[in-house]
Amino acid sequence: MRLSVIIPVYNSEGSIASLIQRLQQALSGISYEVVLVNDGSRDASEAVCTKLAEEKPEVTFISLRRNFGEFNAVMCGLNHAQGDFCVMIDDDFQNPPEEILKLIDTATHGNFDVVYTYYDKKEHALYRNMGSQFVNWITSYLLDKPKDLYLSSFKLIRREVVQEIIQYKGPYPYIDGLIFRVTRTIGSVRVSHQKRQSGSSNYTFRKLISLFLNILFCYSALPIRLFLPIGLTLLGGGALLLLFLFGQWIIGPDDPKGWQVVTATLLLIGGIQCTLLSVLGEYIGKSFMAESGQPQFVIKKIVS
Repeated sequence: MRLSVIIPVYNSEGSIASLIQRLQQALSGISYEVVLVNDGSRDASEAVCTKLAEEKPEVTFISLRRNFGEFNAVMCGLNHAQGDFCVMIDDDFQNPPEEILKLIDTATHGNFDVVYTYYDKKEHALYRNMGSQFVNWITSYLLDKPKDLYLSSFKLIRREVVQEIIQYKGPYPYIDGLIFRVTRTIGSVRVSHQKRQSGSSNYTFRKLISLFLNILFCYSALPIRLFLPIGLTLLGGGALLLLFLFGQWIIGPDDPKGWQVVTATLLLIGGIQCTLLSVLGEYIGKSFMAESGQPQFVIKKIVS
């Protein structure tokens, strides 16, 4: 068995060498490779990773020309991984490398295509924990995900599934969404989650919002399917309101004011148009970017 450990690197000059050392100790006796993907770090991460790749034959380093985002960096790593199993792990030690063995054992004995991890306690900031819970809740409906399955970034994917995932060439990859397009043979295992050893999280509230919009508009038809109930609701409400005003005009005693009719009509039409243009704009924008040739990633160099 050959294992590929994919690590997206961003501003991790102080921790990445120690992480590689712990991986060596944790995976002793296992045939493995490490694929480091530098996602446009602004510190000396590139120099540190280059040195690691030059000194250690099991390490391959890929440096991207700019920051493309975590999922794009992981997709780059998956495209270059050679292992029978691919494990994604963060560069901040919050997922101990020793826990990788649990994922391998679960996948092997359960014959799972994918194994996710979950935690008794997450050592993240409150806003990130809440954001993760919301994303997991919404994906249960958008991706038909089991509600009790936590979609963690620390996971294992079997080689056959990886081959299907990397067929996606668009600029907005969402790994979990691609997984659920391919397989439902998915397991989970409990692992420990530790506090960051240094620095602060690069996962901002803005990135959480971006992830939510990416899932909503790139991996689900739900928004466009909402047109029918929204349209029927607005149409029914507008019709009832106009019928009420018409009845008031027929029965009296007071006639409806002209501005009431005009305002109700304009609100009805304006609401439909704004909703339609907003959602269609998202789809058109995403489709345009996907067809414009914007790459998932651009490699600066490879050192192995």
